[in-house]
Amino acid sequence: MKILAVVPARGGSKSIPLKNIAPLAGKPLISYTLTCAKSSSFIHRVVVSTDHHLIEKISRSYGVEVIVRPDYMATDEASTHSVILHAVSTLALQGYCPDAVITLQPTSPLRTVNHIDDACAVFASDPSADSLVSCVYVPHIFTPCSIMRSDDNGYLYPYLTIPQPNRRQDKEIFFARNGAAIYITRTKKLSEYIYGGRLIPFLMDEYSSLDIDTPADLAEAERRLSEVGLIKR
Repeated sequence: MKILAVVPARGGSKSIPLKNIAPLAGKPLISYTLTCAKSSSFIHRVVVSTDHHLIEKISRSYGVEVIVRPDYMATDEASTHSVILHAVSTLALQGYCPDAVITLQPTSPLRTVNHIDDACAVFASDPSADSLVSCVYVPHIFTPCSIMRSDDNGYLYPYLTIPQPNRRQDKEIFFARNGAAIYITRTKKLSEYIYGGRLIPFLMDEYSSLDIDTPADLAEAERRLSEVGLIKR
């Protein structure tokens, strides 16, 4: 299976200026994703979609191709879906048509090449699957049978109106996207969605699922990298 990796990395960010290239343990944030994508034994080609010259320059320094997206795809309203479609359409004009596209957000620096390869292997082994998304388990205390609502008088009542199990082991298991660190989509389905159809869950641990949105997240990522010995203090 020929898999294209697309890393969407626009320059705008309200929480952290130029978040996608913010320094993390002495390297730009995006570098962690680019290094893993290039090291994958499943990914055939890696491209970054960006609107910013500094992100373009840094990405090229890691030996990655860059597609410069149009301005209307660099706004807060632009969807990841439209950005991926633009990248795939641009490459199609060059005669390149992958079997599937893996979308790797640069804000998941603790996602490893093993996560990527394992997800690709799972997807490639199921010819009926349309897409894959990385997930974490939802803690049982946050599942629908555990959630309560408040009435107009401030009293609580169950979110679900029919009797529900109280023991953790009896509760239904739920999943939540983790950022998402990994999306894989069969190319023929990209006109409809990034994830949907026959959707495979790829479970990741919460520790590796950290999504960078704030300066506190960056500090936490650096702490975790230090813990596993990837950086030294």
